Amino acid sequence: MLESYSGISKKAGMPPGSLVHVGDFDEEDTRISVVDYSPGDLEEPVVETVEDLLKFRDKKSITWVLLEGLKNVEVTELIGRHFDIHPLVLEDILNTHQRPKFEEYDDYLYIVLKGLTVADESVADESVAPDKFEVNYEQISILVLNDFVFTFKEQKDELFLPLIQRIRNQTGKIRSLGTDYLTYAIIDSIVDQNFVLLDTMDERIDAIEEELLDDPDSCTLTSIQHLKRELIDIRRATSPQRELVAAILRSDHVLFSEKVDIYFRDVYDHVLRINESVDSYRDMLAGLLDIYVSSISNKMNEVMKLLTVFASIFIPLTFIAGIYGMNFEYMPELKWKWAYPTLWVFFVTIPIVLLIYFKKKKWL
Repeated sequence: MLESYSGISKKAGMPPGSLVHVGDFDEEDTRISVVDYSPGDLEEPVVETVEDLLKFRDKKSITWVLLEGLKNVEVTELIGRHFDIHPLVLEDILNTHQRPKFEEYDDYLYIVLKGLTVADESVADESVAPDKFEVNYEQISILVLNDFVFTFKEQKDELFLPLIQRIRNQTGKIRSLGTDYLTYAIIDSIVDQNFVLLDTMDERIDAIEEELLDDPDSCTLTSIQHLKRELIDIRRATSPQRELVAAILRSDHVLFSEKVDIYFRDVYDHVLRINESVDSYRDMLAGLLDIYVSSISNKMNEVMKLLTVFASIFIPLTFIAGIYGMNFEYMPELKWKWAYPTLWVFFVTIPIVLLIYFKKKKWL
């Protein structure tokens, strides 16, 4: 589910720029990974402290620093001190409830996105109920400098492993271009992850649709409502990405060259497709909810129709039984020899005639 905002209260009353971690992922240790590359060279050194990064400042290469786990505030503070990052930017990195945005500064750029992943990979299995679909929302912050790119993640995972493999394989343009292209590749990896999420969402919606056609029940309604809530949170996290990428395309900052605009336009196209998919899924869920209500109403109508037929059959029988159940003394039929068999003939004939009539009227 979408992150809780209760942790923000920890910053109440503090001055601007106070560095306090606010987030739902409590990774105790910060893992620092470095990929330093140039067209002809690649290095992935083991880095234990922020000071170990300073030696890359004098190299003519691109250095990508990936930090996973933000609870250790000191690491972020040291990066801000050594690379001259404004305290308000550092505060936004640690406060993980930021809206996706793009900010320009004289010597660097700051980008915030939401990384969306399925909370449990097992939900992709067909045997798992649709109402188990849940999403993890992770804030990913990017600092773009002249020769450095810092990526701040809340948790440790393998989101950027395919991108690191591309750098290792020395294929494509990534090794020959600057930090702007690396930034594009990072954003593209985050945005494209949403397609995996939406594919899983599509499977869950298909499962609910089949359930609606077979035998809907109260669990079906719970599944639809759960997906609707998740979709609202997904839309809240992904819709601002359109504005973010558009701001990047409008930017004339020196750190972004015109030759990477075509790649960011491709990301913009992906963002539009994601937003359109989210909107279409929202309409589909609304339609499924209407189908569920109609289906339950139809089932209720079928039950009521059946009960009405039985009532219609037994009303005349009850009427006859009520008449001859009265204790009047002068009822000549009570003295007839064939009165009882005649009454049973009526009891059998009336339901048969009524059933034939209802069948002819297509009420059954």
